[in-house]
Amino acid sequence: MKEDYYGHEFNNKIKKSFDLIAKTEPDSEIEFWYARDLMNGLGYGRWENFYNVIQKAVVSCENSGAEIQNHFVDVNKMVEIGSSISRPVEDIMLTRYACYLKHSRLPKI
Repeated sequence: MKEDYYGHEFNNKIKKSFDLIAKTEPDSEIEFWYARDLMNGLGYGRWENFYNVIQKAVVSCENSGAEIQNHFVDVNKMVEIGSSISRPVEDIMLTRYACYLKHSRLPKI
């Protein structure tokens, strides 16, 4: 029997895939996720679309009284584009709280 959208099976699948791509800041052991790593798994094919969702989450964070810079950190990452050539791309480090704000319709993980 298939679980409903918020069912136990769904939560476990999302949590497992979410935890597989988690990173940890070595000096502080703060858990975070790169927005570009989350983007496709959450159904966003274009960075511009996902970036707009993140900006709405930034507003929600600000409205909650939390410090934005503690949950959303702009970074540049080097990505390989072929033939051992890399280029920088914009990304955002997101805390678990920031991820929850982006997708607050999902149950907390």
